[in-house]
Formats: sequence, C-alpha cells, structure tokens
Amino acid sequence: MASDDYTDKDKHEDLKVLHGMGYAQELSRSMSKFSNFAISFSIICILSGGINSFPQAIGAVGGAGAGIGWIVGCLLSGMFALAMAQIASSFPTAGGLYHWASILGGRFWGWLTAWLNLLGLITVLAAINIGTAYFFAGTFGGMFGFTGTDMQVVTFVAVITILQALFNHLGIKVTTMLTDISGYIIFATTAVLVLACIYFAPAIDISRLWTFTNFSGEAGGNVFPQNDNMAYLFLLCLLLPVYTITGYDASAHTSEETKAAATSVPKGIINAVFWSSLIGWIMICAITLAIPDLAVAAGQGWGMFFATMDAILPAGLTTVIYLGILIAQFCLQPR
Repeated sequence: MASDDYTDKDKHEDLKVLHGMGYAQELSRSMSKFSNFAISFSIICILSGGINSFPQAIGAVGGAGAGIGWIVGCLLSGMFALAMAQIASSFPTAGGLYHWASILGGRFWGWLTAWLNLLGLITVLAAINIGTAYFFAGTFGGMFGFTGTDMQVVTFVAVITILQALFNHLGIKVTTMLTDISGYIIFATTAVLVLACIYFAPAIDISRLWTFTNFSGEAGGNVFPQNDNMAYLFLLCLLLPVYTITGYDASAHTSEETKAAATSVPKGIINAVFWSSLIGWIMICAITLAIPDLAVAAGQGWGMFFATMDAILPAGLTTVIYLGILIAQFCLQPR
C-alpha cells in the first residue's frame, strides 16, 4: 500500500477499532502516514533543541557531550518511544497519553496524566518560544533593534504563541500542511548546515567526539556551575538530547485524524525518533568538529554556536542557515 493510499479496507479497519472501544468516528481522517511522521518530527525539531541546547553538551564535558552524550540520551528517549508506539497500536484514539492512562489505569491516572501533559505542553512551548526569541536576537535581531531584553522577549513570545494558536485553530489541514513543510525545511537546512560545517571546518579532529573535558564554570562560559564530578557533568550534558527528543506523542494525539492509524501512528512515532536521533547526532557532531578552538568556543557559553558559524561560514550562507533554523523553530507547535 502506498503511503497516501487509503483503501476501503483501511477505512473499515479504522472504524472497527474505534467501535471496538465504544467510540464513533468524528474527526476527518486526512493525515497521511508521512504527515503523521512529520508532525512528530517537526515538533522534535533538531534545529530547535539541538541548536539552542548545544552549549549544554559542550559546556559540561566537551566534545564527548555531543559524540557520546547524544547517543546515550537518544537511547533513553527511544525506550519511551517504543513503549508509546506499542500502546498507540492498540489504542489509536485522540487524546493520546491521558486516554491511554484512563484505559489502562483508571480515571484518576487519566486525570493526572491529562494535567501533567497540559503543564508539559505549556512549559515546553514556552521554553521553545523563548529559545526562538533568543535565537532571533542572536541572528536577525540587530536589524530590528531586538537585543533580547526581558520586555522584547516577552512580547516576541506572546506574538508567536498567538500565531501558533491561530494555526492550530484553523484545523488539521492547515496544521498538516505546516508540519509537512516544516519537515522538509528541517531536512534541507540540516543537510546544508552539516555540509557547510564539514567543508568550511578549519581542521577535523575526530577524537573530539569521545574526549571528555571539564568545561564547567568559567571554562564553559558558566553554562553550568563549576564542578569536578565528571559523572555528574555527563548527566548534565544529557539535557541536550533528552530536551530535544520530546514531543513525539503528537503522532498519537492525531490518531483519529490519521489514515490506517493502528499502523501509521506507531510507525510515525518510531520513525520520528529514529531519524531525529540519527540526523541530530550527525548535525551536532558536524558543529563540534567545525569549531576552530573547542576551549575558546566553550568559554563563549551560550553564544558558541553563533560565534562558530560567524567565524567559519560565508556571511550569505550563514544568513540562509539562520533563516531556515528560525522558520523551523517557529513551525514547532504542539498539537
């Protein structure tokens, strides 16, 4: 079956599954298998978490935070994704996590999960949009007098949050179109960024990716306070992958809007996590290898990504990459 085919057999199976759980089909099944994958892939958005949290890896244990820490964190997230995909294949209904919790654990667990999920969505969306605001300040903000003051950030976050809410309000077709486009932008921008980093890197020292260096405190631009416990710092560097590889439950939340949901949704979850993990690892490794001097970059703290791009890439190419990242971050919106 082609990815966008939706046969009478598929329709009957979707209805049968819902009716078996006491539900009637109410939502329009207009999302293809790719669109279900794309909504999780775009919400994971390696160009958001992977870029904005990149200093948390380098500022903890150096290059090993990217080369090794990313793999460890993604494996942990992958375990949750596999469990979620298994449940989604059995209960492909709208509501996702809290509906599953109600079925499997009872009304209290459903209620608790719903509130935790809502709080998570609010805080994650706020964190993402604040990160987007600071990314804008570090890239195009100077053209508009946007320096990242508290009031400017609050205003910026409020405006883009309202726009994201509007897109969601317009319905699944608009959201699907937006996430499909976002998926392509993430792929294309990441490919350009990786190739540019490798091509323009002053030198390639592959050993960086497994070398542990304590960059806490001043040495790491105070991203983390000074600490001599490398095991603890390694745990801190995992904030990069575990913050990035989240939001893949979006595929489950749109189950009743997805064709052949019992198979498309679990595949969407697993594929989104797998490709985000793999492509994200290639991306952050390329950035790490492109840094001219790792110790100098670590000392630049939260500005290390911008400083590296500005130092090694042509201005025009840097602008194109920054624009692609900014668009991808704006399109990152929970469903």
